[in-house]
Amino acid sequence: MKTVYIVRKEHFNAAHKLWRKDWTAEKNEEVFGKCANKNWHGHNFNIFVTVKGIPNPETGFVINLKDLSAIIKKEVVERFDHKNLNLDVPEMNGILASTENLIMKIWELLESPIDLAGGTLAKIRLEETENNFVEYFGGKEPY
Repeated sequence: MKTVYIVRKEHFNAAHKLWRKDWTAEKNEEVFGKCANKNWHGHNFNIFVTVKGIPNPETGFVINLKDLSAIIKKEVVERFDHKNLNLDVPEMNGILASTENLIMKIWELLESPIDLAGGTLAKIRLEETENNFVEYFGGKEPY
């Protein structure tokens, strides 16, 4: 059998601020620009979770997409949706709330439940805006 990659898209809204306490306000504004806004700012995040595996000969599924959706909703959407990433999410405590750091945290949250459901997490794409997104392959080179 051949390896197949499947993708599930989900959505959440969250606010954050890019700010380092050890920097001056001027340096934060210079490096992070509008993202250092003292009153925070928000995004409508789209997350695409790619799972790889060999389809089960009985079901034809790598992983049941209903199960994958439930995992993403439990581990990501319920945890981050309509939250302030800097203030409301314990997993981001002490971590600069960049999209790059967020996607690595999301990987940690999803990897084990997806493994238990029979798939292997291959990639996450996190869209912050229609023009800006991050892709993460779990620290492995994709190509």
